[in-house]
Amino acid sequence: MLAAKGPPMTDIPGGGKPAAWRLMDALDRAVAAVWPRRFSGLTGWLFLLPALALVFLLVIGLGYVVEYSLHELDIATYRLKEEYSLANYRQFFERAVYPRVLGRSLLAALIVTVATLILAFPYAYMMVRTASAGLRKFLLIALFLPFFIGQVVRAYGWLIILGKEGLLNSLLTGLGLPALDLIYNYPAVLFGLVQYMLPFAVLLITPALAAIPEDVELASESLGAGWMRTFRHVLIPMATPGLIGAAVVVFTLTLTDFAMPEILGGGTSDFIANTIYDSFFQISDPGLGSALSVILVGVGSAVVALAFLVAGTGTLGIVGERDR
Repeated sequence: MLAAKGPPMTDIPGGGKPAAWRLMDALDRAVAAVWPRRFSGLTGWLFLLPALALVFLLVIGLGYVVEYSLHELDIATYRLKEEYSLANYRQFFERAVYPRVLGRSLLAALIVTVATLILAFPYAYMMVRTASAGLRKFLLIALFLPFFIGQVVRAYGWLIILGKEGLLNSLLTGLGLPALDLIYNYPAVLFGLVQYMLPFAVLLITPALAAIPEDVELASESLGAGWMRTFRHVLIPMATPGLIGAAVVVFTLTLTDFAMPEILGGGTSDFIANTIYDSFFQISDPGLGSALSVILVGVGSAVVALAFLVAGTGTLGIVGERDR
């Protein structure tokens, strides 16, 4: 027996198509009027337009910074001279403090990147592979909770914990042990930065691990590979896009960080961003501050470009038609 067919479209109460369908047809006609079919090849560029506009504004701002960096400060008037010169760049190389601060920033970015990746990988792996829904929810909440607390608040929170009379030193003195100098030094800045960067790294590594089928690990183990060999020869190579992306993000954010060195360093472990701030707002020399900014952008871009040159853009999963 054949199933009874529903009423034809014309029999729908009110006649014609449902109201939702008529609304969608009206929207299609409106879109076709605003964006004719002959412009369909430009649809992708239309979606890119906001991002391109932001990049354009960034390039304009960077152009002004380069312009200011080529003018020396006139001490008599505290205005930039009209003549172009490389005096600000010469000052960077002639005064040892600036290369030293830049070197300290680069070293911190390298240390924080390595430490963060070492801590983030097992966290992301546990979150992806755990069979416990409760544990996964707990790890997700613990991961996203720091984003609701600003970096400055977190830095001051570490002052409360690690300060001279903080919780940790109070515990040590209560046990009869001497208090420790846990803040206002380079290790304290590194510790705060690792804690701050960890959620970013986990969020970038997690999709790469989630894309690896668990059957791949089981197949590796069935062929006689132990967990360590599977980790080294299967997980790490297949998760490389997430690791490279996380490394680039953590490195650049650390290199340009201002709050952690300012608060946890206490003026003893300034990064290049702190020096740029002082040039603009403490000694009122926008030319020198701009020159330091240009150097920072150049060095940071060179390091990231070198990383992509060595690892290849394919490590990020970006493969063009020519690479297929």
